Amino acid sequence: MANLPRQDDSLQSSSKDKSSKDRHPFSSQRHSEPRTTSSESIKAVAIYEVVKGVGALLGAVALWSWHTDLERWLIMATASWQQVFGQLLAPQVDSAVEIAQQASKNWPLFLLLIFAYASLRFLEAYGLWQDKTWAYWFGVFGYGIFIPLELYYLIVSPFDWFKLAILVLNIIIVMVVYRNMKRKGLI
Repeated sequence: MANLPRQDDSLQSSSKDKSSKDRHPFSSQRHSEPRTTSSESIKAVAIYEVVKGVGALLGAVALWSWHTDLERWLIMATASWQQVFGQLLAPQVDSAVEIAQQASKNWPLFLLLIFAYASLRFLEAYGLWQDKTWAYWFGVFGYGIFIPLELYYLIVSPFDWFKLAILVLNIIIVMVVYRNMKRKGLI
C-alpha cells in the first residue's frame, strides 16, 4: 500500500475553497471592502486636537494654581521668555499676558470656558479617530470659519509669521478633512 499514489492535496483544498465560496458568496468581497477606520491624516488631525485639549487643560491647572499670584508669575515668565528668546513671538506673549491678567480677575468663568474648549477638542478628536461623520463636518466648519478672519488680520495688521503659520495650518487641516469627506462620499 505504500506504493499507491497519494491524492493531491491541492485538489482537495481547491474543492473545499470552491464549496466554501458556494456557501458564502460574499466571502471574497468581504476582504476587498474598504475599511471604515479613519485615515492616517485624519488621525494626525485628531492627535493635534488632543494636544490642543491637553494644552488648554494645562492652562486651566496653571490658572487654578496661580490665580492669586498670577501677576508675579506672569512677570517672571515674560522676563524668562525674553531672556531666552528675545523678541521672538513678542506680540503673542503680550497678548497671552493680557488674557491671563483678565483671567486672573474672573478665574472661575475662565476655568469654565477653558474646560468647555478642551471638551470640544477631545470630542472632535474622538469623533475623527472613530471616523464619525459629524466630526468631519465639525472639523471643516470649526477650522474653516476662522480662515477669513485670519486672512483679514494677516492683511490689516503688520506681517506676523505666527499668524501666517496658523493660517496655513488651518488651511491644511480643512483640506485634509475635506479630502477625506470626499473619499467617504459625504460631499
